Amino acid sequence: MSRSAVNRTILLVVGIVLIGGGLLLLAGGFDLYDRLGIAVPDGWPLTSPDQPVLSEASRARWSGQDWWWPVAIAVPALVVIGGLAWLWAQLRRVGPGTVTVPVPGGDGVALRMRNSALQDAVEGEVVELPGVDKVTVRATGGPHRLSLRAVVRLLPGTHPGEALQSLDAGPLENARTSLGLAELPTEIRLRATARRPGAGPKPPRVV
Repeated sequence: MSRSAVNRTILLVVGIVLIGGGLLLLAGGFDLYDRLGIAVPDGWPLTSPDQPVLSEASRARWSGQDWWWPVAIAVPALVVIGGLAWLWAQLRRVGPGTVTVPVPGGDGVALRMRNSALQDAVEGEVVELPGVDKVTVRATGGPHRLSLRAVVRLLPGTHPGEALQSLDAGPLENARTSLGLAELPTEIRLRATARRPGAGPKPPRVV
């Protein structure tokens, strides 16, 4: 699962929990059950403005259990730690801000190039390859362990093996040579384009 998909899933679950809990608090706080004549099951939480989240009997019963206080402390702590870890993952840079480009004959002189420029350069070469319709390239890893991730959309009829060979012998080899790297790990995902370019809009479906 990709990072964006994980983020969307986490936000969806947290949003549902917060919205559900907030609606329960509002319904009980504004005494909506009584005003609207809604019969709630026995044990339903927060049915009136004066009702606490945990009744006195529940507090006395649970607090007398040996596991209650460890759980009551551990669960909020795990929630806070998990939230901070997720926030740190969002703030942490996904890939290097710049990459080093050696200068031939420069006696150790090197240029610093933004990773976006590297991505654009590789994308520009890949999209010119035969059978390639569209490509997206992302640079990941640190300065000393640079790697690429590419999503390549192929035109119908393009052989995936030939496309990979052309990509490795062309754009990726040029990137390795330009960066002075013996190897440049690259994760490539091949996808097929449904229609040929210039084929016009997809005809409406007739039922």
